[in-house]
Amino acid sequence: MAKSINGFSKLPKTEKIDWLVENFCEGSPEAEKVLKQYWNADAKLQQLHDEFIENTISNFYLPLGLAPNFLINEEYLTLPMVIEESSVVAAASKAAKFWSERGGFKARVISTEKIGQVHFKYSGDRIELEKTIEQLKPKMLEAAKPITQNMEKRGGGILSIDLVDKTKELKEYFQLFVTFDTRDSMGANFINSCLEKFAEVLETNLPKEQLTVIMSILSNYVPECLVYAEVSCIVDDLGGDSHLSGEEFAEKFVQAVNIAEVEPYRAVTHNKGVMNGIDAVVLATGNDFRAVEAGVHAFASKDGRYTSLTHAEIKNGIFRFWIEIPLALGTVGGLTSLHPLVKLALDILQRPNALELMKITAVAGLAQNFAALRSLITTGIQQGHMKMHLMNILNQHQATKEEKKKMVDFFTHHTITHSSVIEQLEKLRANEL
Repeated sequence: MAKSINGFSKLPKTEKIDWLVENFCEGSPEAEKVLKQYWNADAKLQQLHDEFIENTISNFYLPLGLAPNFLINEEYLTLPMVIEESSVVAAASKAAKFWSERGGFKARVISTEKIGQVHFKYSGDRIELEKTIEQLKPKMLEAAKPITQNMEKRGGGILSIDLVDKTKELKEYFQLFVTFDTRDSMGANFINSCLEKFAEVLETNLPKEQLTVIMSILSNYVPECLVYAEVSCIVDDLGGDSHLSGEEFAEKFVQAVNIAEVEPYRAVTHNKGVMNGIDAVVLATGNDFRAVEAGVHAFASKDGRYTSLTHAEIKNGIFRFWIEIPLALGTVGGLTSLHPLVKLALDILQRPNALELMKITAVAGLAQNFAALRSLITTGIQQGHMKMHLMNILNQHQATKEEKKKMVDFFTHHTITHSSVIEQLEKLRANEL
């Protein structure tokens, strides 16, 4: 039975692995081998990775792929994508190629405000509190000056400080609601540091017996940090390699989007497809995909019901498909200057600033959603997905290079399922004996 341990974080990495293998892997030498084979041979680079987080024992690889042919605002880009799911990069690439021949993607940033809050309880008079907060705003800004001066030089900083009365929802609960512009930085550390200074000003200037600061923290809900992306073309141009005419395709596509707008069960899966594209770019560029996911899904629920992030229409013979989505991203700070592959990914994107990265990322989500819906209303989602999944199944069963070639040839004309692949592989091996 495994035992608890004291001082684990102080152990050298090899001793951490020894403890893990002994207590949770039945002493398996294979477990130790797997962990160590993913170490980087460059000791300096490995140390860099070790220090990204705590208690590191190895590296966990995800594929870095490329989706070319993205025509965004008249400029061709190749998008780096980090994701483990089969068919996502292929689907994004196919959508990019499709729309590059129909005018490409158009994208623009609507707004860039980010939010932070100081949450506190106050038992005194509300009117007096309002007056005091107004008087304290200059002191708050002054207290944060050492933090904000560099950001202000880049055109960002603190935009507003407002008192919000939430006592109807929770007894004695108030908050400072603060808006920020963090320019090319995602800004989490900047925002949190400013908020903590504001909290200190409150604690210094309000009666201690009436005030309790609960916490000071940014919000990952950023409904005013918005980006818009769209594609459009005449309906007749939507034909092509499907069995549907352009008009049939457009009508079926719009109906599929409308279903996601009114049916939450469908909307969740629909939006997951959007996030396949967005998260892959967010990960590749060293941004916080959990923060992005949380904010996006809150935005999808902002009107009281979870709904589609994308929308489509046919108007005057023109098909239009678009997305409006909150994306708080950065191109400086964090891993962007530390992780070698993140730096390379940003180089591939031609060193975008935060606004440009917002547009690129929104386009990735729109493209991915278009590809998924296109498959759903024509051939079905599984045909392309399982074709990509075939190689995963073959690798799982240690297929040789020659076996893979024969299996790919066979399943070009047969339906792919996990069981059918195993069955055919067994037949192939039996015949080769």
